[in-house]
Amino acid sequence: MKVPAPQLDAWFSAQDWTAQPFQREVWAHMAEGHSGLLNAPTGTGKTYAVWGGVVNHALLATPAQGRSDNRGLKAIWITPLRALAGEIAESAQRMCDGLGLNWTVGVRTGDTSAKERAAQKKALPQLLVTTPESLHVLLATKGYAELFKHLDWFIADEWHELLGSKRGVQVELALSRLKALRPDLGIWGISATIGNLEEAMTVLHGSAPVDRTRSVDPPGRPNGAGRPAPVLVRSTIKKPIEVRSIIPEEVERYPWAGHLGLKLAHRLLPIIEESTSTLIFTNTRAQSEIWYHHLLDSAPELAGTIALHHGSLDRDVREWVEKALDEGRLKAVVCTSSLDLGVDFRPVESVVQIGGPKGVARFVQRAGRSGHRPDAVSRIWFLPTHALELVEAAALRHAAEEGSIEARQPLFRCFDVLAQYLVTLAVSDGFSPAALYDEVRTTWCFKDITPEEWDWLLTFITTGGKSLTAYDEFRKAVVDPDGMIRVHDRRVALRHKLSIGTIVGSESYAVKLIGGGRIGTVEEWFINQLKPGDVFWFAGRSLEFVRVQGLVAQVRKSREQKGKIPSWQGGRMPLTSYMAKVLRAQLTTPERNEEMNAVQPILARQRETSIVPTEDELLIERFESREGHHVVIYPFEGRLVHEAMGSLLAFRMSLLKPITFSIAMNDYGFELLSDQPIPIEEALDNDLFSPQDLLSDLQRSLNATEMARRKFRDIASIAGLVFKGMPGRPLKERHMRANSGLFFDVFREHEPEHLLLRQAYDEAFDVQMELPRMREALERIGRQRKVLKDPGRFTPFAFPILVDRLREKLTSEQLEDRIRKMTLRLEKA
Repeated sequence: MKVPAPQLDAWFSAQDWTAQPFQREVWAHMAEGHSGLLNAPTGTGKTYAVWGGVVNHALLATPAQGRSDNRGLKAIWITPLRALAGEIAESAQRMCDGLGLNWTVGVRTGDTSAKERAAQKKALPQLLVTTPESLHVLLATKGYAELFKHLDWFIADEWHELLGSKRGVQVELALSRLKALRPDLGIWGISATIGNLEEAMTVLHGSAPVDRTRSVDPPGRPNGAGRPAPVLVRSTIKKPIEVRSIIPEEVERYPWAGHLGLKLAHRLLPIIEESTSTLIFTNTRAQSEIWYHHLLDSAPELAGTIALHHGSLDRDVREWVEKALDEGRLKAVVCTSSLDLGVDFRPVESVVQIGGPKGVARFVQRAGRSGHRPDAVSRIWFLPTHALELVEAAALRHAAEEGSIEARQPLFRCFDVLAQYLVTLAVSDGFSPAALYDEVRTTWCFKDITPEEWDWLLTFITTGGKSLTAYDEFRKAVVDPDGMIRVHDRRVALRHKLSIGTIVGSESYAVKLIGGGRIGTVEEWFINQLKPGDVFWFAGRSLEFVRVQGLVAQVRKSREQKGKIPSWQGGRMPLTSYMAKVLRAQLTTPERNEEMNAVQPILARQRETSIVPTEDELLIERFESREGHHVVIYPFEGRLVHEAMGSLLAFRMSLLKPITFSIAMNDYGFELLSDQPIPIEEALDNDLFSPQDLLSDLQRSLNATEMARRKFRDIASIAGLVFKGMPGRPLKERHMRANSGLFFDVFREHEPEHLLLRQAYDEAFDVQMELPRMREALERIGRQRKVLKDPGRFTPFAFPILVDRLREKLTSEQLEDRIRKMTLRLEKA
């Protein structure tokens, strides 16, 4: 293999760095023109490994006279977060300048100014940092092939964040086009936390396109492959992660979610004080607002040295926080996943995780923000929001020590993304259906697409399909006499370019101070419930709602100390399957640690009244209260699986006798509540947990049509059936729902084979209800011994499920009062 250019080693030495073996391995592979995937812990230098490979390849190719080839775009760097783009670009530019490489580094995201985009249209930089959406906007540009004719490298950063999302499918499709334009394109993925590395690499690189211009394949390159197999580079660095739990002074024997965290807030203050800087991670934006407000109330002296960071804050606010953190001007930042990723925040010494992160990979990723250097220890504190989360903390420490991480499952057959992509290419220079079909089949997502499905998609974008063929509005593209499919209507082209992307959320309103600047965005449903004069907390400020003007919520500063806090739909994260597995194992492990010692009072009370199930047991509890008859089942599989499983079992028991249920669940189990005795023993005798007929029983037990209708709203938006509106004049949320609902009903009645309709049902079952995971859970339960207990009252495991059910009916004050009385009765019993 080629050795690195001497300038590269000299530059690393000038930074007082030592190149890691995995960095040198990447440089050597890239010097040979190889593609691959790099896996290394957070904070060990992954970014410089691959940027260094790009620059090293250029230096080695530089002629003797010393001037490098700077014609056109040389490398594309895909980042999942717009906020990271500038930071990555600065790092790359610093390396190019330090090595004397006369290349420029540019950024193109949704935040890029119109002036900068216009300049890039005339001449792209040599290195472009961008997002999947902005790359597809470039593919919608006339003559886009000229933009990429000098492209040598394509890098997908934080590939684990894109894999398993429709944005990852966008990357797959863009790569299939770029590989056709540049057959020798070098492709690299970068990932820190992922369990299925080989599969992730396969998805990124796809298969080789068929070259129909060759009658004979070159030796060793079947089907015109033109490239060696990609390489997997793994770092041997074992970055230590130090996990410390904040143990409550007193552990209640009947725990419940949400109340414990804020009671432990005072324990955070010494951590903040003793650390140079601290990132405090919460799982939702609403939680970050609550914690920021509470910490300032607890320690007013933190004002000016603590900040808030989440995705709904204005970009200028987020950038100020990131810069202040990097410069060491902040002691603490309360944040969400918006700061999970990044090149480097040098001053961060400690990380705190509020509540269970619901996944090992997310926990390790966040821990890696501390000690973000190869030789540093990553320190993370775990603050439980209820006592049983201490079991999760122990499980997370064990998984981190073992180096075990979840797999990320790639998506399959996302026809909405493909329909959008076809129109993107039709808007630019058009495409040949036969040639593009071969390209698309090289992607993982569409490797099994049939000719009939392909023809359906072509019909969909040219006529609207069978149900919409009478409406000109849906005839977006035309088949020209030369067989190419193109968009000629400028209005269609403009609307499509404005709609490129796969992130579909609820309609948002900008929050803006009267006579001042923009603060951020909140969702439409929250603004709709406010009246003039109402006070709410947002961006760490107390704000009084004044009026709505267009899509702007005008506010003024308030001195009120109490007010509503916005929440954002879809913010609650489910427990991953691997996290569920390590949690089940931890619960019954004989190994003792500080977390398991702390929860012994809970487990002891659970054993007194019922049992703590082993890994080969399924616990089922049955008892009666003033509310009715309860059956509580504990699969420990996560909230989403429990929601669907509860509906499934309720349906199957209703076949034995007419009975209705209400269902409540958390990540550990679910409750079935009825006003009459529940035939659980008879149901167990009739294969209650059998995976047989799972899909048909689920379809009958749940309102599958309504679930698919909700999924179809996003699918219709991505596929271009529903236009979201012009800039500054977006379509109202209720109008989008009505429009997509109308299409759903038409297709369901007149075109049940419609691919987007079928996709909606598939996503409802496979994504929302996690059908494959539920099947695996039922198969596991089938091998377990069923233990039916009659404890006579709520047990410590059942109590938090009851509280989650009551939470939906009562105010916070009513709930706490009710829980206090229930706990006293249970302790007395």
